[in-house]
Amino acid sequence: MKIGIIISQIDPETVWNAFRFGNFSINKDHDVRTFLIGKGVECVEIVNKDFPVIDEINKYVESEGEIFACGTCLVSRNKEGTPICPMSTMNDLMELVEESDKIVSF
Repeated sequence: MKIGIIISQIDPETVWNAFRFGNFSINKDHDVRTFLIGKGVECVEIVNKDFPVIDEINKYVESEGEIFACGTCLVSRNKEGTPICPMSTMNDLMELVEESDKIVSF
């Protein structure tokens, strides 16, 4: 199954669980792609001892999970895309939605 995850917030527990779900899904042999939008583009900067977001993101990327970050949202925060979270467009989000069997939004 193709699963699309959309993350639009930076609550540590929520983002941590979103990527945990992504990792679990990959381990169940699903194709998973994640789109960060709004505040979600800041999730790679979350530092929280109880919810180690970056550890889950690293596992996700190492397991070939894909991450896209809204370019407009990055620019509005004076940020740039990174190798982990490349700058993407609404077209990329639309393709994620069109190609996914299921969408989960956090």
